This record gives sequence, structure tokens and C-alpha cells, in this order.
Amino acid sequence: MSKSILLIGSNGQVGKELQQILPYYGDIISVERPTVDLAQPETLRNVIRSKQPQIIINAAAYTAVDKAESEPELASAINAIAPLIIAQESQKLGAFLIHISTDYVFDGNGYRPYQETDATNPLSIYGKTKLAGEEAIRETCAHHLILRTAWVYGTFGKSNFVKTMLRLGAERQEIRVVADQIGSPTWAQDIATVIAQIIPQLTPEISGSYHYTNSGVASWYDFAVAIFEEAQQLGFPLKVERIIPITTAEYPTPARRPAYSVLACEKISAILETHPPHWRQRLRQMLKDLKIGHGA
Repeated sequence: MSKSILLIGSNGQVGKELQQILPYYGDIISVERPTVDLAQPETLRNVIRSKQPQIIINAAAYTAVDKAESEPELASAINAIAPLIIAQESQKLGAFLIHISTDYVFDGNGYRPYQETDATNPLSIYGKTKLAGEEAIRETCAHHLILRTAWVYGTFGKSNFVKTMLRLGAERQEIRVVADQIGSPTWAQDIATVIAQIIPQLTPEISGSYHYTNSGVASWYDFAVAIFEEAQQLGFPLKVERIIPITTAEYPTPARRPAYSVLACEKISAILETHPPHWRQRLRQMLKDLKIGHGA
């Protein structure tokens, strides 16, 4: 029997991908503004109570990392209070809650991939509000799966690192990119696929926190170089001739970011019995999709 799935945040990078995949796994109910306004999280209660889903996926978040430093109340409403309300309603319904979180809950002072059990210590308002959302879910909803991911880019949407690099690469001959922050670039489609694959396996026993990113590691500089190499092969219009590696100190931002935020993905790989594909391979596929007009 098909399960009813409520998808919150259906217009985001991962949400758009989930809209494509989830109909194969259940009856999907997608909600986005103005139906729900996460800046006024109480609107969520009415939607959840009226739809009474068996599974709730929260793919919505306040993700403007630097802007959050000057909008902490709004970031908290969307990233902390809204997940609390979703968790409360999930618990009342007996629904299973899947919630997407971030590598920014860590401080980046580590030297090995972060395990799900490692101590958190977010450096930014964004990271702190996302951690508060995680904690609210753990304390409130018995049946939950928190999926931390990192360095997300997507075929859909306008604002992600890949699309920004393609735009700048078409306009400029020289681009400066931070080379001392290390992570794992991750395609939104792969995050959505993993969420869909885990839905048939949702049982109380697998409740908890998990990490998922594409495999391999890179700096933002490495990522930019790869984007331009792959894009050039595919015939994207590019002017860029030089990519200059710089330090975080040379590119100050309002929010502090973790210097090393590679996530260990063995826990979810064991459940899915498969390992995440390499980030470079998935970047190539995303650019191919973009080239033929998939996404917006």
C-alpha cells in the first residue's frame, strides 16, 4: 500500500529533485509558500494536521549563511522553531520525519571525516540554528532520520556554487577562489535519491542521525577548477583563463565557515548497501543535464 508523503520545501534544490523521484515511492503532497510560511512556523501545524501524512520530509531551510548573521531571528524561526513544530506534529501522528541538516554543525577543526557521534560546535548563526533544529527533533519525535549533508549544488535553482562559477567564468578572465576550506561537493539529485531509497526501509530501528555526501574531498578552489574543466569540455561559454587560489583570510565573510567538514558516510552506506558516487563524476553528470536544459 502506498504511503502518503508530505514534502516541505518542495521548491529548493533538493526539494525539486524529490518532486521528481518521490512519486515512485508514495503519494506525495508538496507544500511551499504561500501554503506554509516557515517564517511563521505555526502555519505548519494546520497543513500537517489536515494532510495527516505517514512520512514528512523537511527539505526547507534558511540557507543564506552570511545573511543569517544579521537575521538571526528569521534563521531561527525557519531552521530551529519550524523543525520543532514539525517534530511535535509528527510525534502526534506517529509519522516518520526525515530532516535535512548540514556539515556546518561542526567547527571544522577536525582532521578526519566527522562521524555522526562527534561533538558539534557550530561557528555561525546558520550552523547554530540548524543544530537547534536537530536537537528539537531528537528530543520531540521518536521516529526520525536526520540527514546531514554538505556543499550542496543542484540542477534546479539559481543560487549555488556551480552556477555562480559558470556565470563568473563567462564574464571574467580571472577568478579568485578559497583554497583552505575542505569538504565534499554533493549533487542535490543524489541526496534526493538516497532519501527515496531509504523510505521503504523506514523502521523505528533506523531512527537517528546520518551523514551523506558524494565521496571524495576538495577545496572550493579544486571544485572551481573541476567545474571549468568539465564545462569547457561540454562547450559552455567561458572567458576564464586563471583561477587564483586564496585563503579564507583573503576573502572575509560575515559568517565563519568550518575549514574541514568532510562527513563520514559509512553508517548510511551500510543501510543502503552502496557507497556514494564520487563528486567529480556527479558534477560531470549535473553539467550535462544543465547543458541540455534540465533544471532552471
